Amino acid sequence: MATTKTTSAGRAKTAKAAKPAKPAAKKTAKKADETETNPLHVPFFDALGERNGEVDLPKTVFDEKPNMPVMHQAYLRQMANARQGTASTKTRGDVSGGGAKPYRQKGTGRARHGSIREPSMKGGGTVFGPHPRSYEQRMPKQMRRLALRSALSQKAIDGQVRVIESYVFDEPKTKQALDLMEAIGFDNSALIVLPAPNMIVSRSFENLTGTKTILARNLNIRDLFTHTYLLLSKDCLDLLEENFKARERNGDEK
Repeated sequence: MATTKTTSAGRAKTAKAAKPAKPAAKKTAKKADETETNPLHVPFFDALGERNGEVDLPKTVFDEKPNMPVMHQAYLRQMANARQGTASTKTRGDVSGGGAKPYRQKGTGRARHGSIREPSMKGGGTVFGPHPRSYEQRMPKQMRRLALRSALSQKAIDGQVRVIESYVFDEPKTKQALDLMEAIGFDNSALIVLPAPNMIVSRSFENLTGTKTILARNLNIRDLFTHTYLLLSKDCLDLLEENFKARERNGDEK
C-alpha cells in the first residue's frame, strides 16, 4: 500500500512538472488591427479616370454597423411594392352563359349539373383564382434609412465604393463611358450615382451592360444589392448625408 501511495504521488508531481507553460499573449493581432485600412477612405478619381488620392466618406452614412434583418425586410418591401397585383380570374357568376340546365336531372347516367358554367365544366368559372389586390408593405422611414446606411456601409467595408470629381461628356458617348469604367478599374456591374439629372451622362452609360445611373435622392436597396460597385460623384456625398443620416434625438427624450 505504501508503495502505491508513493507511486501515485510521484506521478502527480511528474504531471505537474511536465505541464507546459501558457504562451504569452500575442500582440501582433492588435498591431494588425491598428494598421488595417479604414473603409471610409476610398479612392478618388478625376474626370478622366486618373486616381488623385483618397477621399473620406461621411461617417453619418457609411459608418453604420450593417443590419442584415432590416436590409432583408427593406428589400422584400421594395420587391413587393413593385408588384402590380392585376391578375384576375372569373368565377361562375362572372362567366357568360349557363342560364339553362344542360340536361335533365335523372336518367342520363351522368353526373348532375345545373349549369355549363360551373367550375367542373369546360369553360366554367375558376374556384379560388387570383383577383386584383395590393401587395404594398409598410416600413417606417427610419428603418428604410437604416437599411440604406447599412447597405452603403457594407459597400465601403467590401472596398466597392469609388468617388469621381465630375464628368466631362460633351455629348453622349458610350465609348467614352466604357473607357472611364476601365480606367477606374471596374470589372463588374456598377451603379452610377449623380447629384442631379444629367441626360448626357445618363445616355452615355445606358448602353453599358451591368451599368445603371441613378440620382442620389433615389438611391434604393435593390440597386445596391444588384450592382457590385458604387461610383459616387463628389457632390453626392453631402446629399447622401442630408437625406439618409440618422435622426438626431433630443437630450431630454427618455
